[in-house]
Amino acid sequence: MAQVQDIEIRDSATRAAQVAEELQDVQGEKMVLNMGPSHPATHGVLRIVLELDGELITKADPDVGYLHRGDEKIAENMTYTQFIPYTDRLDYLAPLANNVAYALAVEKLLGIHDKLPPRCQYIRVMCCELARISAHLLGLGAFAMDAGAITVFLLTFTEREKIYNLAEAASGARLTTSYTRIGGLARDIPPTWCAQVRQFLQEFAVTLAETETLLTRNRIWVDRLRDVGVVSKAMAIDYGLSGPNLRGSGVEYDLRKAQPYLCYSDLQFDIPVGSVGDSYDRYLVRMEEMRQSMRILSQCLEKIPGGEVNASKEPVNIPDGKITLPSKLKVLSSMEELIHQFMLVTEGVNCPPGEIYFGHENPKGELGFYINSHGGGTPYRLKIRAPSFVNLSILGELLPGCMISDVPVVLGSFDFVMGESDR
Repeated sequence: MAQVQDIEIRDSATRAAQVAEELQDVQGEKMVLNMGPSHPATHGVLRIVLELDGELITKADPDVGYLHRGDEKIAENMTYTQFIPYTDRLDYLAPLANNVAYALAVEKLLGIHDKLPPRCQYIRVMCCELARISAHLLGLGAFAMDAGAITVFLLTFTEREKIYNLAEAASGARLTTSYTRIGGLARDIPPTWCAQVRQFLQEFAVTLAETETLLTRNRIWVDRLRDVGVVSKAMAIDYGLSGPNLRGSGVEYDLRKAQPYLCYSDLQFDIPVGSVGDSYDRYLVRMEEMRQSMRILSQCLEKIPGGEVNASKEPVNIPDGKITLPSKLKVLSSMEELIHQFMLVTEGVNCPPGEIYFGHENPKGELGFYINSHGGGTPYRLKIRAPSFVNLSILGELLPGCMISDVPVVLGSFDFVMGESDR
């Protein structure tokens, strides 16, 4: 009896193998295609190994690390202030926001994050919201160009140049700003800066409306994006998505409201969320976020302590000589101040032992810094939670089932930057 059962099992296994072989012949041979790391639609050195059945993607394997520079290890051999320029190179489309995120993390370690001067807080918020608009503009322009809308790319880059002018007026640099300092700012904003921001908001409102006219109800644009790359609410949470990609799936979570920092609790703004979680929802969320950033900037211009020209001489740095550098006039006229500056520059800010984590609502999502300190002027360990790296982890599950022509659309809707992904 047992021999008969063994024969039946072998026969069924043989039939199953024959059926699988016949099915494979029907499906045809699958092709493996390397997309990137030098493909324009990957927005940087991202490589995706695609397995294709005709035009249909059956498997996707994202491969990152081509831009790895070892930022986290470099931080262990630098003072806290010396590492600020390296944060510019993370999401290099929003360096002003990166500076603020890192400075707030170190200030949390020092226990001074809630003691910053009010004027400093408002200026930092304006920098972050300008960076949000700038990053979304480039993401939108590249996204639209991937789908064939060249005019939008030209419009968004024109507005980004205006933001670069504002960054240059405040920090002296256009791309790698390094404007924020631990305990405050490198300097106060110029007297005419707020007026320039106000003029930018007026001009940008017109361009944003024109961009929406070109895209939002455009039949080609809607057909390319709707129901493509759908991320459910549960999937977005499971994969740890953050920022517009999380809110596009219907999760109303924004660190500026969930865990308020700086002066965000004094400002009125809404959190845009999607309903379907497709590429079109992620586009709509970013468009509305730019409008909300304009709303925040307008409030900051009205409420900034000291006014636009700081007539009352409001400070932009905490009054702690062990954290902030003395004024240049004192350094040139006092030996004690000269020695004090020398010690701060060479040894760094003396942070207490301990460990902290601070999450910042960056344009791409939650940019987090974990710092482990053993005391002294350099971190024992620094870990960066890069939102682009986390957001890209979902591609392996999201792309299978899509057409190969959908890949640029899905990637554009996620708006990632490989500089912070690879770190």
